[in-house]
Amino acid sequence: MANELIIRKNSAGVEIALLSDGKLAEFHKESVDSTFQVGDFYLGRVRKLSPSMNAAFVDVGGEKDGFLTYFDLGPNIRSVKKFTKAILDGNSKLAADLDNFDLEEQTVKTGKVGQVLKAGERILVQVIKEPIASKGPKITCDLSLAGRFFVLVPFSKQISISKKIGNPSEKSRLKDLANSLKPRNFGIIIRTVAEGVALEELDRDIRDLLKKWDDMVRALGKAKPGSKILGDGNRVETLLRDILNDSFSQISVNDGDLHNQLKKTLERFGLDPNKLLRHYQGKTPIFDQFGVTRQVKASFGKNVPFSGGAYLVIDHTEALHVIDVNSGSTSYDPQNREDNVLKINLEAVDEVARQIRLRDMGGIIVIDFIDMRDPKRKTQLHQALKQAMSTDRARHNILPMTKFGLVQITRERVRPAMEIVTSEVCPTCNGSGRIDSSMQLIDRLENEVTYLWENLNLEKLTLKANPLLTGFIKSGFPSQRMRWFRQYGHWLRLKPDTSMGLSSFHFENQQGQAISNQ
Repeated sequence: MANELIIRKNSAGVEIALLSDGKLAEFHKESVDSTFQVGDFYLGRVRKLSPSMNAAFVDVGGEKDGFLTYFDLGPNIRSVKKFTKAILDGNSKLAADLDNFDLEEQTVKTGKVGQVLKAGERILVQVIKEPIASKGPKITCDLSLAGRFFVLVPFSKQISISKKIGNPSEKSRLKDLANSLKPRNFGIIIRTVAEGVALEELDRDIRDLLKKWDDMVRALGKAKPGSKILGDGNRVETLLRDILNDSFSQISVNDGDLHNQLKKTLERFGLDPNKLLRHYQGKTPIFDQFGVTRQVKASFGKNVPFSGGAYLVIDHTEALHVIDVNSGSTSYDPQNREDNVLKINLEAVDEVARQIRLRDMGGIIVIDFIDMRDPKRKTQLHQALKQAMSTDRARHNILPMTKFGLVQITRERVRPAMEIVTSEVCPTCNGSGRIDSSMQLIDRLENEVTYLWENLNLEKLTLKANPLLTGFIKSGFPSQRMRWFRQYGHWLRLKPDTSMGLSSFHFENQQGQAISNQ
């Protein structure tokens, strides 16, 4: 599978399209004024505690307070508080590498937020979910710094490894290397992409993460409550860090500054930008050149076709996303209904997985497949959906099909779902869905004609209108135009214009100047 990244920068921000074998797989947007991105560090101040929810509301400088549950405090919250206070108090003896730091006792899972936090105190937090709708960002004190191969976890001693690395000898090698590279009082999570990577690159990744930690500690010492301490980077760099692998054939970007920035990023990842990176400078817009615009419009509508006349209907409510699978105009043999329904459902699975990833749906997702009676076929469909969703980086859980043919998915929601407007307001009815009747339209025309010919004495008039309207005026015998000629003694010239709405028209004088607008 060949992957491409197409990146468009404009005045509104940056848009990123991931193409897999030429088909749109992911679409991301980062606006110019975007705040509270996942991974950002803030110095917050506890505004109030909520014992009923076992949580706290923390002022992080936004319109809405950050929401911090007891479980998101993390087991090392006491160490985080101690370290934060020491840095803010100007303790110069405390090094950023934590060599001279004594860890505090870990908290228990069954504790209460009031036992750990108090209103008014300052605390170092990290964003784990961007603001959605009327809610503020969700934050945590279980801090981590994500790199290309490792995730560095301060105030921890644990080494964890991705479950997707299946080779036992490789697991052992990576754990030994991580243990030798791990600084004191730091834990490490080994990412999937670390498999087979040489020691030099792993060491460089650790050093880069420690430098970020050092920069964050320096900024923390001068920070005021509500201010950002350290950003996780822009969406493009984060995406490259998380998904870039050997399957990528090209990264195309339309902006020179962003091209230079990505060049440095790729070099930092140990990749050759000359082989991957391309600065697109064509006259055709970059998304049009690579077919992204067409795919975005086709993929984000309410109805999404996928095979042989079958289609998905996708709706979003406040509580959940709903996906309905419809056979549409698909024809099949009534004698083999179960086989044909299974075939349509299996074809729908790939598109469902693609749409969930493309729109970045989160929370609860309910899929209504076409009904099947055979339990074995239901199990087969469930396994196919799990396989199709296996490439999704977001944490998710897929429940077996219910007796009503529904499949429920819970998927990690860290940012608002992607919404693209694929419909336009009708220029004729202005979105109302109603237009004047033909009788009313002719009355409007006749009133206008009467006024122009009798009151303003304008003899040579041209009517500019939609071809359907001009065709209606000159059709039949006698036509409406002939009736007006008999009544007023003037012949109305007609000028069809396909760009005009069905009931829109205006008159022009002998010089071609508009004299009336409707």
